[in-house]
Amino acid sequence: MASFVKAADAVAAALEIERRGYAFYRRVQEKATEQEAKDFFNFMAEEEQRHEGIFAEMLKRIGGLELPVGVTDEEYLSYVQGLLDSHALFLPGHEDEMMAHPLRGAVRFEKDTLLFFIELEPLVPEAERASVHRCADEERKHIRMLQHFRNSMSRANMKSTL
Repeated sequence: MASFVKAADAVAAALEIERRGYAFYRRVQEKATEQEAKDFFNFMAEEEQRHEGIFAEMLKRIGGLELPVGVTDEEYLSYVQGLLDSHALFLPGHEDEMMAHPLRGAVRFEKDTLLFFIELEPLVPEAERASVHRCADEERKHIRMLQHFRNSMSRANMKSTL
């Protein structure tokens, strides 16, 4: 990914995370054999698609805006870039591992995305921060949902479906 120079660069990275998340959840849904798992991962894919729409609209609104004052510190931007570069969906070869263990991969994806969104918030204009914050809250909810689904799968003995 390119380095962040404008606020739009950071939002474009969030948009790409959501696109890749959508594709991941669709692949897991197709692989699942139990209807409950198919339905759950369909819901998760739709959530990623909804977030993609939020960031696509935000990208249209902020266009070529420069990064806000105070977030151009090279060390901070390097840190945020590192978060993106180490994101589960951007690591070379990591996709195979995520597909082999989709629930573990999904939790990692959601945690990496949550951390990126927390750090994205100060990079966008003030008027856009509430949207990023809401998306971060939803990532937290997704982690809880994944944990709950994993526990329900264990109780129902459905581990073979994924």
